[in-house]
This record gives sequence, structure tokens and C-alpha cells, in this order.
Amino acid sequence: RFAPADLDHEIEVFDTDIPRSALRLSKTDVKCQINTVNANAEHFVVHGVKVTNPSSSSTDTAASPLVILHGYMNGSLYFYRNLLGLAKHFQAVYSLDQLGWGLSSRPDFDRVVPAVADEKSGNDDICPIQASENFFVESLEAWRKANSIERMNLCGHSMGGYLGVAYAERYPQHVDRLILLSPVGVPEQDPENDPLSRPDIPLRFKALFGTFRYLWARGTTPGSFARSIPQSQARNMIDKYVEGRLPQVTCSNERQVLGDYLFHSAMLPGSGEFSLNRILKPGAYARKPTVLRIPNLDVDHVSFVYGQYDWMDCSGGLEVQRRCQEMHKTGSQVPQVEVFGVSKAGHMLQIENWEETNAAIILAAGGKPEEGSHLPGRFAEGVDEGMFFKGSRFRSSK
Repeated sequence: RFAPADLDHEIEVFDTDIPRSALRLSKTDVKCQINTVNANAEHFVVHGVKVTNPSSSSTDTAASPLVILHGYMNGSLYFYRNLLGLAKHFQAVYSLDQLGWGLSSRPDFDRVVPAVADEKSGNDDICPIQASENFFVESLEAWRKANSIERMNLCGHSMGGYLGVAYAERYPQHVDRLILLSPVGVPEQDPENDPLSRPDIPLRFKALFGTFRYLWARGTTPGSFARSIPQSQARNMIDKYVEGRLPQVTCSNERQVLGDYLFHSAMLPGSGEFSLNRILKPGAYARKPTVLRIPNLDVDHVSFVYGQYDWMDCSGGLEVQRRCQEMHKTGSQVPQVEVFGVSKAGHMLQIENWEETNAAIILAAGGKPEEGSHLPGRFAEGVDEGMFFKGSRFRSSK
């Protein structure tokens, strides 16, 4: 269903050993909670899926492989609708379980990454934000080295988009193009929009948000909540999530398999998920917003891809585009920034409209989608984006 009819593809599911010493962590002698890696082993494991098209020629495909980073509480196979179609346009497509998620090693995150800053240490790597970024960025870099990939088209969804920026910031020489699918953490937070300080917000909503903020500060995650209740209730909660958030998945068997995947991933011991409150503030605002970081990247091309009904505000990507254009006029070396919009999709655009999302990824990588493909829109600030982007269906239905 999700592959070109003429595609000759090969799929490989594989694990890559990465040295613990590469991760710049304050503690590395931590036993993994899944996989067979013990506290004495010198490596962690990064799990992934690789799809290739042996019949393609170098003139038909992008010069660099596509490496995909999943979003928060997801995994490599959340791109199950996309991988085969993308393999026709890239020499190889890799979709990874980032360290701490999926079937990759899951070290105890609280033991390897501090929850609070140690200001006396003078070591930036012990800062919770920096240490959290190190966990993901350095494991990706170690994976790249182990797989002898010199340069890649790096594509990240949601939290994976934020971490893709962090990687490109530190290792720009290994990134051809950066592709951000509905990335979290782009805009700066406006203090005037804080629900607890606005007089027009009803008291009951302030109380609800106050409770949410308290749980966020404590490090409570969706996964930890799901593991704290009976498994039957957790499974029912995830099934309702799939049915409510992804109505485009109409096949009952596909919906069942997707629910199985999310459920079993959530039931495994938590690890990477506990980066949430170290990297983001309540409301999904980054502690280090990428709107301030992307214009300084030494990467030629950065593309944002948003869904038409995305709860991630497209204004973040448009603001990055505007800043880069203004800086370019002054002679600064900045990335070329494009903003794409995928119709009939929200935050999970890779599932909700996989064909148009694939076309956006191919265009963002400098390729040409198949003739007759559904193409995404291209947008600039103040040019028709208000007519296309509608915001979250939950908001727009009010």
C-alpha cells in the first residue's frame, strides 16, 4: 500500500554498538534496562531500520542518505508509511530508534543526566539541557561513525527536529540538508501568554494548568503514567489515542498493529522520555529555542514541514525564515530556509498524509518527486500562509 509499484527494495533491521565513552555523560557505568548490555559493557546499542533500492542509479537518488529521527515517545517504525516511497529517491533511508527509546539501549536517564544544574561544577556538560542534548547528539554521532556515513540528509520529527538542530549545530560538516517535520521548540515563549498570569483564563483552567505544570516539573511523562496504571487501562488509553488522533488509519488491522507498537514501546522501562522537562518548558517551549540557533547553523539548507492542522505553530518556521533573510541582506552567511505545508494533516503528518509528506521531504532534500505526486505548498511569512494553516483541529473546532 505504501510503496511505488515498481520499487525493488531491501529492508534491514540492525543494531549498532556505540561506545559509552563517546556520550560525554557524567556517569556511564549504568546498566541498561533493556537489551543485553550490562554496566560493565563498553557500549550501548542503537536500533534502526535501513531501506535501500538496489536497482536505482546514482543519478536518480540523492547523493547522501536520509537519516530519520522520530519524535517524543515514538520510534523508528512510526515512519512505516514513508520508508519504501522515500527509498526510491535516496541511496539509503535509515530510520533510527534514538538512544533511550524503542529497541535501543535504555539506560536509567536520571542516573546519566542530572535533573538540576550543578552551578559549582563549571562544566557545561553537567547542565541538564546540555547533558540531555549530549545524550542524543553524541549517540547519533557515534552511530554515524560506526556506519561510515560521511554526510547525511538529517530529518527529524517533533522532538527529533529539535535534536536534529542540536546535532547540526555541533556537527554541521556531516549534514547536507536539515529537514524539520513539525519540530518542537522553535519559537520563544511570550510571557504575556502564560495561562497562569492572564486574567481572562477561568480559574478551573488555571488550576488544571497549575497541576500540569507541577507534574511536568516532577518529571511525570505520558509513559510513566501509562506504566503506573493497569495494563488493560493503558492499552485502552493508547487505542483511543490512535483512533482519535489518527482517523486516517482506517484499516482495523493497521490500527491494531500501530496500537501494539505504541503500547509495547510505552511499557518498556522509561529512559529518553525523561529528557522532556530538561529540554522543554510546560507548553512545549524549548529552554533553548531553536529560532535563535538555526540562523547560526553552518548548514546550507534548512526546511520546515508543517501539517495544515498542526498544533506546532508554523509561525516558528516562518520567523526563522524571516530572520535568515534579513541577516542575508546584511551579508551574513545563513541557511536558506523553506517552509512547506502538508494538506489534510496535523502534527502526525507522516501518517496522516504520507504521500505529500514524502514529496515535501524529497523537495527539501533537493530532489524531484514522482510525476503526478501530491505536492506540498511552499510558504513565506505574510504570503497566503494564513489561508492554508488552520491550527489544531481541536482548537479550530471550538
